[in-house]
Amino acid sequence: MIAQVELPNADSLKKLAYELKNEVSNALIILAAKIEDKPQVAVILEDSLIASKSLNAGQIVRELAKEIQGGGGGQPFFATAGGKDLAGLERVVAKAKEMFL
Repeated sequence: MIAQVELPNADSLKKLAYELKNEVSNALIILAAKIEDKPQVAVILEDSLIASKSLNAGQIVRELAKEIQGGGGGQPFFATAGGKDLAGLERVVAKAKEMFL
């Protein structure tokens, strides 16, 4: 699942990512969000994808963060990034789709 959303704060982004992961099997979820007029990205992965596909949420989010002139990191299963370029959220979604769809 790859989507652009608008949420009130970073906690809401994290909560939504975890709720979606609990609802979707084999979850690879990438959310690009405008939060308080700043771009943020969250990536959450099902543990099985980390092992079977050698995916790492921290590596994915760092690559996507380039599109919003930002940086980030986290754990292999969940990572977030923030940036400066709000217009880059559309590029984040496009790049994520290129990478995974």
